[in-house]
This record gives sequence, structure tokens and C-alpha cells, in this order.
Amino acid sequence: MSPGAAPGRLLLRPGHEIARRETDLLRHLPDGVPQAAIPDNALVMPPPVNAHDHGYGIRTLDFGNLDDALEVWIPGLRLRPRTDPYLEALVAFSRLAQTGVGATMHCHNSLNIDRLVEEAGAVIRAANDVGIRLALSCPLLDYDPWAYDGGPQRLRPFLVPADWDELSASIPNYAPPSVQIAAADAVAAASTSALVDVQYGPIGPQWCSNALLEAIAEASAASGRRIHMHLLESPRQRQWLDRRFPQGVVRYLDEIGFLSPRLAVAHGVQLRADELELLAGRGVQLVSNPSANLRLRSGVAPLATLPESGPAFAFGLDGTGLDDDQDLWRELRLAHLLHGGRGLTRAFTAARVFDAAIDVGATVVNARGNDDRVLVDYGALIADSLIDDLDEAEVLLARMTGAHAKGLYVGGQEIMRDGKLIRVDDEGARAELLQQARADLPRLSGERGRVAKLAAATRAYYSGW
Repeated sequence: MSPGAAPGRLLLRPGHEIARRETDLLRHLPDGVPQAAIPDNALVMPPPVNAHDHGYGIRTLDFGNLDDALEVWIPGLRLRPRTDPYLEALVAFSRLAQTGVGATMHCHNSLNIDRLVEEAGAVIRAANDVGIRLALSCPLLDYDPWAYDGGPQRLRPFLVPADWDELSASIPNYAPPSVQIAAADAVAAASTSALVDVQYGPIGPQWCSNALLEAIAEASAASGRRIHMHLLESPRQRQWLDRRFPQGVVRYLDEIGFLSPRLAVAHGVQLRADELELLAGRGVQLVSNPSANLRLRSGVAPLATLPESGPAFAFGLDGTGLDDDQDLWRELRLAHLLHGGRGLTRAFTAARVFDAAIDVGATVVNARGNDDRVLVDYGALIADSLIDDLDEAEVLLARMTGAHAKGLYVGGQEIMRDGKLIRVDDEGARAELLQQARADLPRLSGERGRVAKLAAATRAYYSGW
């Protein structure tokens, strides 16, 4: 071994093979990474992909939106502070990069189509500055705001007239499908980074008219642009979509040419076996969000029952991870345990978890074939181990957290070293973002009362379902 060598482990296919012992890990990292940055007994592997998220720089709990059933929780998003979209995204992406996540799917939250190009440009700039890969899902919706099966008018009987008059002033008006799709295409045309992929982002079939869904399917087929959509997250969405589409919403989507390998659907908690089979047959990817679905009481996605034939699945944090810390490694652990079953032999293996997190995740963000790497302080994970031949993938799923990620390398560039980002002042950005958010507190203090009334009306409406 040469004096400047950094020995360790190289794990390119976690769960399929044990790590290869390397005399010098520096050979597998970008030029310029110093030997001092490599911990003793380090491990290098492909980083996991956060395949569904919303880029909350100020997290939902921090702006007062407590966990609840999904539909009752959604009104609380009105409490999100008005801040610089660049800072918001920079802080969110920094959290991910610091934990060793090299790519993320960002479902943008703005519903103002006139600002989409400008805001998306700020988000893309933030991702480029941090250095991570970004798939940007441009929001598209035009149907049933506030309540399924009729929209805001469904909530009117559950509000006193004065409250209805006040709240109804904020009912959104949507641009035509052609205008919305053109805005998403303009975002894509303005994106010049090799690390960015712009996708169509219909929020979900319950919030999209048939005309919009059909226009998106047509535009995707013509352009080859991917689609990223929420699908069947909550039991109430299942009820409403079954009424709206008697043939089944997944069957309807297939009829209009919406289902293809260019599509990824998030959540899928309420999907039935025949729908999963159809998605698999069309090459659609499913993105599971275990913590978010538990926290918002939607249930558990049927991943454990999926056959090897699919659909292929990935994992995402959805902005509401288990400990609210955006730690994707813990999310993988939760999924591994949640779907482990009770049998003598585990079917939901470490290989399936890491294939989902790395390979399928890369498909969802349209970044297959990259050579990104994360450096793990594996020695810290096995500091008390009496043996040294354990399957590293099993150890990672049992103990790995974001704090054990010591380096991140994306597109041949060093992004993070020892938990510190190389290219941006994330602490300064976080402080500035919090200052902006706190400056918006006078407006938000008045909004809290309106949100409480809207949430109560929403709960009352769906209690009759």
C-alpha cells in the first residue's frame, strides 16, 4: 500500500454483493479529494435518490401545520411563509446533500402559473449552487380545489356565512391546460444544466380535469418529457376517484395514453392488485413515501405484495420524514422493517430496498448511468463489532443515518465533506430564510384562524363519507 493510500470498501451493488476491499478509495472519487477526508474503514457507494419531495426550506411543522389526515392537513399549507424561492430551495437541498443524497425530485409548490418560470429558475439555480441533481415537477391542476366532488362549494354548508365570504375570496382560478403546459415547457427550455430534468407535474387526478390529463399525456408522448404525479394517496381519494371513473382511474389513465415508462406515481397507498399489474405492464414507476403516509394517516403502500415483475418502486421523503429531519437513510430503514413481514425468509430484501433507492430512483429523476458516490463512515457503524464479514447492506439498513455520510460527489464534483457543503453557505442561507419567514408572521397570525376554520369544515365534510 502506498503512503498516500486510503483503504476502505467499495459497494457498488448493495444487497447483491458484499463490498470489495480497496487499498485506495481515492481512485474512486473525483480528483482533488484529500486523503484526510477519508475516515478509517470508509465505504464508498452510489447515493440514494429522494424520488419525491416538495423542497420545504421551512418545514411544515415549523410553520404550524401539525400532522393530520391528508385532506385536513392540506389547508395548513396556506401557512407557508412568503420567502425567496431560491433560499427556500437552497436550504431544502442543502439538508439532503449534507446527509449524502445526491439527487431529488422537487414537486414545486407554487400554484401561480404566471410566476412558474421565474420560481422554477430560482429552484434550478439553488440545485446547481448546492451541486445536486434535480428533477423539477412543474405543478399542473385545474379541478376541485379544497374538496373532492364539487370543489369549494362542498365546504360552504360547514362555514358560517361571514367565514365563507372571507375564505371564498381565495378560491384559485386556473389557467387553461394549454397555458399550463406551455409554462412547463418554457421552464424546460430555460434549463441549461446537465444535472436538471424538467417534468410535467399533474398534482393528482382528483385535482386535474380530464382535459388537462389528456393534454399532458399528449404533450409527454410528443416531447418525451417525463410525468410525475401523486396517485391514490388517501382513502378518500380512492372513494372519490372510484365514483368519478367507474372503469377505475388507472384504467382511465391507460385509455388516454397516460401510462408509460415516462411516468412515475407517488404514494400509491390505495392501489389494488389489478392496478399494480397494469402499472407494471406499462413500465410505470411507483414512489413510496412511508413516513409521510403514516404521519398523514393514509396507510401503508402495498410494496410487500409486489411481485418481482413490478411495478418498479423508489422511495421519497415527501417533506415529512420519520424524525422530520429529511434523513433518507432512516426512511429506507423504516421501509425495510415495515414491509419485512412475519415469515421465516424475508422477501423484502436489502437488495430490493437499495435497487429502489438507487436504480429506480435514478430512473424517476431521469439520471440513470451516473457515477455519483457517497462516502460513508462505515467504521463508526461497526465500531463495536466483533466480526468483520457482515453484509454491509444489512448493516447500513440497521444503523446508517445521514450523520454517517462524510462525503458526496455528484457529476464528478465534490459537494460535501465531513457534513459541510463545499459550494454554498447553507447556515447563512438558513438564517436569512428564517428571518424572511419571521417577517411574515403578522400576516400568518391572521391566516391561522382562517386555516383552522377551513380545516374544521374539511373534516366535517369528509366525516360523512
